[in-house]
Amino acid sequence: MNARASADGSADTLAELRELLLEEGGLIASLVGGDGAEGERDADEDVCAGATSPAALAAAGPRTEGRREEYALLVEAIYEGYLLHYGRPRVLWAREADVGVLAGDRLYAIGLERLVTLGDADAVAELADTITLSALAQGSGEQDLAEAIWDAGARAVGWGKSAQHARAKALVLEGSHEALEAMRTSAQTDPGTR
Repeated sequence: MNARASADGSADTLAELRELLLEEGGLIASLVGGDGAEGERDADEDVCAGATSPAALAAAGPRTEGRREEYALLVEAIYEGYLLHYGRPRVLWAREADVGVLAGDRLYAIGLERLVTLGDADAVAELADTITLSALAQGSGEQDLAEAIWDAGARAVGWGKSAQHARAKALVLEGSHEALEAMRTSAQTDPGTR
């Protein structure tokens, strides 16, 4: 899956994530790529195509009102962790797969820790489900489903839970052929009808 970015500030969020990881130091800081690296160029190309990152989608919802930047950063950290496991990361680069997996796990932890600090247990549960379900989809070779899971999960973080989204998650767990369409529908549902 290609890295996705957003015209509404994701490049700034990626720069903020880069700074956060450099401040952390240690192994994670040693993996931070410089400005203009390959992944960032890919993200810039996606901005031109109008794609929206899961972080921007989550931060745009009413549940994140007053804390949009924090939500964008923590979801971006978790999504970057996912990309280290399954895609093309935009901020960190690991030459060895094992190091990339460890760095991805650390990014999951950084994002979830920041979310716990905000006291948003619903979003913690939603992002944990998103990580798990997207890993299942990737393990089955279903990249389109994994991307739809991220979009629907980000929408649930920003707008809240829905019965439709719960059904879509159950379909993924069942391995249903309806899971992809259900996740896409959940990701695109008008927030007023959730």
